[in-house]
Amino acid sequence: MLIRRRPGWTIPDSQATPESVVLARRALLGGAGTIAATVPAQAQWRLFGGSAPPATPLKPLQAPRNPKYQAGRPLTPEQDATTYNNFYEFGTSKDIVRPAQALRTDPWSINLAGMVARPRSIALEDLLKAVTLEERVYRHRCVEGWAMTVPWIGFPLAELVRLAEPTAAARYLVFTTLADQKTMPGLRQNWYPWPYTEGVTLAEATNELAFLAVGMYGKTIPKQDGAPIRLTLPWKYGFKSAKSIVKVEFTDRRPVSYWEQVQASEYGFWANVNPDVPHPRWSQAHERLLGSDEMVPTRIWNGYGEYVSSLYDGLKTERLFT
Repeated sequence: MLIRRRPGWTIPDSQATPESVVLARRALLGGAGTIAATVPAQAQWRLFGGSAPPATPLKPLQAPRNPKYQAGRPLTPEQDATTYNNFYEFGTSKDIVRPAQALRTDPWSINLAGMVARPRSIALEDLLKAVTLEERVYRHRCVEGWAMTVPWIGFPLAELVRLAEPTAAARYLVFTTLADQKTMPGLRQNWYPWPYTEGVTLAEATNELAFLAVGMYGKTIPKQDGAPIRLTLPWKYGFKSAKSIVKVEFTDRRPVSYWEQVQASEYGFWANVNPDVPHPRWSQAHERLLGSDEMVPTRIWNGYGEYVSSLYDGLKTERLFT
């Protein structure tokens, strides 16, 4: 008897929440997790008593393009890259544009904490005065099996590291994203470990590819894509690229980040892209390009091996992928 398995990327958007999360929490939470995972985002917003405002106008933002980073693919249409989003704080559906408009992005500051010369909070406008913006076109690969190519505007993460002045003992960065109960209905799904956190090594943070983005497609970042500032790590699966960052902590201990807390067997610390290492529930050998729905082969390190593969020398015993 021939048994055919559908690839993981063919699941409908309404089922985007990892199945293991729903199953693991169901005994404790009754039907609550199932409801939140299947109700569309805008319906969730109404269910939680919110009122979704219209889309916020974006401001033009121009910066010279850095020609060093060639994506090797056409840009994803802006409409697709800005309307197909994972942002669980606003719902588990991909359709979270309207509820995300409640995100308050002005004023905005980032807390530099932990093993730094001078822990402090820095306003976003002051941070942007201390760096030089550029545009970089990067491939972006989601662990769910879809991909896009985006012209990000921002600055190297290494510049933030420089401004923070980490101590000699610092080995890791932990990014914490906004968790606002008043504007984020997804936070009421309390079986998730809010706030969203992610972590990288100091070596990864100072790699030239690591990028903090404040714009895309010649404008400020839309709220649903992680305004006003988000991380972009093009060689890793997308869940590593934290959105709406409010805190960066330097530490000597490897953090256990959001998805690793949810399901460590499926979402590890490193999460580097590799077509030969499947997710436990689907293949990673191919990816679906947003806009065209074309299926293309996945490339190890998402095609950025020349920049990053040496970061992982001597780590053969680590779960470097997924």
